[in-house]
This record gives sequence, structure tokens and C-alpha cells, in this order.
Amino acid sequence: QVQLVESGGGLVQAGGSLRLTCADSGRTASNYAMGWFRQAPGKEREFVAGISRSADGTFYGDSVKGRFTISRGNAKNTVYLQLSSLKPEDTAVYYCAAHLAYYGRSWSAYGSWGQGTQVTVSS
Repeated sequence: QVQLVESGGGLVQAGGSLRLTCADSGRTASNYAMGWFRQAPGKEREFVAGISRSADGTFYGDSVKGRFTISRGNAKNTVYLQLSSLKPEDTAVYYCAAHLAYYGRSWSAYGSWGQGTQVTVSS
């Protein structure tokens, strides 16, 4: 089973950028489509972005479209989420998740999750 670990979160000012990384310790993530979600305190989990196994397909949530970019590393075992033009409302714990083929917005479809990384955007 894929074992996911997120990193790259931190504190950033509004308008700034961060790059989040999702790595699979078992180096099997290339076999999975991947998604990024986020959850702020008191709010529901929100879909951020998804990418296909081959990286030829991507999909974004409406609130991040044009500001965030999802990509995969050359070996496809690492997935990145580039966060740009950050806003205070982007503050949340960000999670990556894996599915054999699906990379859409339904969080319940994903079977494997990382522990999350905190992103805090100050105004």
C-alpha cells in the first residue's frame, strides 16, 4: 500500500508562494492518481487539485484555479503542489491522497492519505 508523506508547509505572507511535496516511501506512487485536499478548522475537507498517473491529466478546485499547480516528479513517485498568490483563506492543513485511477474532488474515493502539512498565510 502506498505510504504518503507531505512536506513543505509553513508560514507565509499573503501574496507569497510555497511548494508542497507528497512522497511515497515505498516508491509506488507512480502507480496511482493523486489528489491534494485541504481542511481548515471548522470547515469541510476541500478538494484542491488532482493529477493522473501519467501526469497527462490535471484537475483543480475552483478556489485555487490559476494560482496553484500540481505536477509529478520525473520518476512519477513524487507529487508537488505549487501554491502561488496565497491568500489568508488558503490557510489549512494540506493532505495528499492516492487512488488507482481517480483524481477528482470526491475525498471519500481516495484510499490512502498522508498525515498533512500545515500552511498558514498571514495578512
